[in-house]
Amino acid sequence: MNYLDFEKPIIELEKKITELSELNISDDDVLTPEIERLRNRVIELRKSIFSNLTHWQRVQLARHPDRPYTLDYIYKIMENFIELHGDRCYSDDKAIVGGFATFKGQSVMVIGHQKGRDTKSRKYRNFGMPNPDGYRKALRLMKSAEKFNIPIITMLDTPGAFPGLEAEERGQAEAIAKNLREMALLTVPIVTIVIGEGASGGALGIGMGNEVYMMENTWYSVISPESCSSILWKTWDYKEQAARALKLSAPDLLELNVIDGIIKEPLGGAHRDYNAAAQELSGQISESLKRLVKKKPEQLKLERIEKYSSMGAWKDTKKKS
Repeated sequence: MNYLDFEKPIIELEKKITELSELNISDDDVLTPEIERLRNRVIELRKSIFSNLTHWQRVQLARHPDRPYTLDYIYKIMENFIELHGDRCYSDDKAIVGGFATFKGQSVMVIGHQKGRDTKSRKYRNFGMPNPDGYRKALRLMKSAEKFNIPIITMLDTPGAFPGLEAEERGQAEAIAKNLREMALLTVPIVTIVIGEGASGGALGIGMGNEVYMMENTWYSVISPESCSSILWKTWDYKEQAARALKLSAPDLLELNVIDGIIKEPLGGAHRDYNAAAQELSGQISESLKRLVKKKPEQLKLERIEKYSSMGAWKDTKKKS
């Protein structure tokens, strides 16, 4: 298990528990009470730490290398997943996965960003940063779902769309913009969940849902804290201040009406208990689909357009004549 810097007090206690558990003492009555006391202390300490997380600490948790990714959730909560490949134009982008699946007896189209666990798989998945081919593949799958009147579930977890020269040459901006336009007009339900990082158009390119949710320890913003700090202060040293100013956490975005709700995570983060995190995610998807499948196609489309059109606040400074 990988630990973050702010979890260091927990590490020390867990080391002590491991050391005591490995002692070869025949009288369990001597060690058992102390081990139990330390375990209770770990729980209390974890509750204290994770109930007062800063914005930057949530960003760190969203990037945790052990955190469950899209395929982990798919195989935990869905059945009969058939992955579909290729955009029918250029290639098959491994940073976005998608296909038909069965969710609690209902056919769905599930699409999401996918990262890797080690150096080889991270390179294979391009660190979860899609090229234009990925967005075109996603749109192709969404159109297939619409053709068969099947709900769409998207899972967002990307540090951003791939910024390489070849991506720009193949129309990165156009691919994302087209997805936004086409998703707005789809006539089937779309449920979107931020399961990790939700950076800029890279996330929004598959994230225009009728209902949008964030898992408890994730972030969703137009820019990463490091990039924001680099632009404003010409250094990454102010990333924590940038994270706070960006209001990128789930509670912030719920207050701003950007998302529809927060999905609770196990104490310590989703990586601590894949099954518990998957069940929370499954419960929210189930609730959302029950509401959305009852709506008429035209209603779904109009509500989605209205949802995004009404975001933000402005003030008309023109004087009335």
